[in-house]
Amino acid sequence: MTPAAASNRRVLAIAGPIMLANVTVPLLGAVDTAVIGQLGQAAPLGAVGLGAVILASIYWIFGFLRMGTTGLVAQARGAGDVAETGALLMRGLMIGLAAGVVFVLAQAALFWGAFRLAPASAEVEALARQYLAIRIWGAPAAISLYALTGWLIAMERTRGVLVLQLATNGLNVVLTIIFALGLGWGVPGVALGTLIAEWCGLGLGLWLCRAAFAGNQWRDWGRVLDPARLKRMAQVNGDILVRSVVLQGSFTTFLFLGAGLGDVTLAANQILLQFLEVSAYALDAFAFTAEALVGQALGNRDRDGLRQAALLTSLWGLGTSVVMAAIVLLAGPSIVGVMTTAPDVQAAAQSYLPWMAAAPLIGIAAWMLDGIFIGATETRALRNAMLLSVVIYAAALMVLLPAFGNHGLWAALMILNLARGITLARRYPALEARAA
Repeated sequence: MTPAAASNRRVLAIAGPIMLANVTVPLLGAVDTAVIGQLGQAAPLGAVGLGAVILASIYWIFGFLRMGTTGLVAQARGAGDVAETGALLMRGLMIGLAAGVVFVLAQAALFWGAFRLAPASAEVEALARQYLAIRIWGAPAAISLYALTGWLIAMERTRGVLVLQLATNGLNVVLTIIFALGLGWGVPGVALGTLIAEWCGLGLGLWLCRAAFAGNQWRDWGRVLDPARLKRMAQVNGDILVRSVVLQGSFTTFLFLGAGLGDVTLAANQILLQFLEVSAYALDAFAFTAEALVGQALGNRDRDGLRQAALLTSLWGLGTSVVMAAIVLLAGPSIVGVMTTAPDVQAAAQSYLPWMAAAPLIGIAAWMLDGIFIGATETRALRNAMLLSVVIYAAALMVLLPAFGNHGLWAALMILNLARGITLARRYPALEARAA
């Protein structure tokens, strides 16, 4: 059955649960920090933070599995190819489980390399190794959840995404409190709580995606392992991986350059990045919606439907970006005051708040076009646009950073997002032409 045309109600039905689900992501980290902080020692807090960052960095590489699955499944759904939607999920799960097993087997080498890149005191490293030795066994579940989430978004079952996030993160919080504080297991207790929650989340995710397993398509190995389909999936995921690595490298460069501007500026930038993160979580809801709706329209060869999906999701994203900018302008100084009591850091952060108000307005095109191009699986154009944008970003840094300091650094970041939007916008007509 071909999905209906995009509408405001349909956009909000998809985006609303995603936005709520995104809210739970930073809350989980805050709870973990608060629980381990009750132990009254610095080393356990540092160990959990370091261990979580190491695993997040490893798992983040497989973010392509979420995006690639959404685009490909949405197109198969738009084309009415039910068998392919199930086969795509099976391919994604196979990749996730296999990657997780590799990480478990290679954990000694992974952790050795991680601690060479991020050295810590002997006490912190010892505790972090305890944490990692437990959590790494959740790698197959954690990575496979990317594929399950992508499938749910493509099938417009975003309430399932919300249920999955709330249940997994809620269980994680409860188990962490019981194990770390109630039973006094400390750092290993935090790790064990997360491990159990990840595997329970995988079980719940499989149940939420049970429609994909209702027929025999998921075990039609001729289809699942079809070389042409595997090649297409590898090309899409490979392009997204390159794009994501380059984008992450750009933000890492921003952080490193900011660190060279002094401790106060570094602290101010860390606070300001929280505003940027919240904006990203809000706008991602509409970008994800664009992935699903654009992919379905393209699969159905519905050019008008594709344009309508792109326009409606982008208008809602634009409206949200205006609201985010207004919140920063009106409440930003008060929020900064809550986040830090250091007067010099407060003053520095407040002086750069206009950049935070401008960020969602400047970046909305990049965010929404990312979703549109991912849904259309025009990933080569996405990759190339990112590479060109980073060249422009590097040139902006060389000119603006020496001349304007931290203001120049933020200006260069805005130019990066502006360039991403412009370079993708130039390719949009060709994307529409594919649906004709």
